[in-house]
Amino acid sequence: MTEPTSKKARTEPENLFDDQVAVVTGGADGIGKGIAAMLARERVHVFIFDVIEAKLEATIAEFGRCGLTNVKSRRVDVTDENAVREGLEYVDSTLGRLDIVINCAGIVGPNGIKLTEVETKDFDRVMEVNCTGSFLITKHSVRLMQKRNYGRVLLFASIAGKEGNAGMAAYSTSKAAVIGLAKAIGKEFAETGITVNAVAPAVIRTAMVEGMKPEQVKYMTDKIPMKRCGTIEEICSLVRFIVSPLSSFNTGVCFDLTGGRATY
Repeated sequence: MTEPTSKKARTEPENLFDDQVAVVTGGADGIGKGIAAMLARERVHVFIFDVIEAKLEATIAEFGRCGLTNVKSRRVDVTDENAVREGLEYVDSTLGRLDIVINCAGIVGPNGIKLTEVETKDFDRVMEVNCTGSFLITKHSVRLMQKRNYGRVLLFASIAGKEGNAGMAAYSTSKAAVIGLAKAIGKEFAETGITVNAVAPAVIRTAMVEGMKPEQVKYMTDKIPMKRCGTIEEICSLVRFIVSPLSSFNTGVCFDLTGGRATY
């Protein structure tokens, strides 16, 4: 009896991203900043979009000191359709392509309080940034990506969008909407080379989380079987795969990064 012939393991290309162009919203801080740095190290030409110009300038300067000179910035409010469209068109026309768009821009909004204490204007603002912002970024990214029939769009949702976090009604609702958006648009463009996915992390230690009420952070961390927060490095590891050419058969999917919390 002969042994089956072993196949040589598939190896990853040396330059996985092949000088691709990426936009990372909310890229001046937190998760977005970490992802922008990761892509820049992969020789991707990165544009970070953010609304706070001072943070944009500081981040670009910091990246420059680290030798990441392939990162540029532009002030863009993801809730402003004209700004989103013009920003993405500028990147596409300046660099000649748009391969990857990752929407990290988002806000927590009211937390640590019950629904009856949430002001309607605060609920609306969370939905505007997290949900409408995701819609606008995806709409105008896909429109440009269609020209080359290739692209990777990744939206940031949250485990709160799947399971709901008490004390965070507005945030949980907005992130559930982001998951639905990614699933719908992923199906709409499934026969193209464009994929649209979401990632749903549990609590990740960022400046945004540091600004939340301690009891709210404890509530979320206690639900994680690993009993710890995730890290930006762990986020980057998953994102790298999702937005790469290797992830060609994944679309309309919500990837979990929850330390065992996710149950479906």
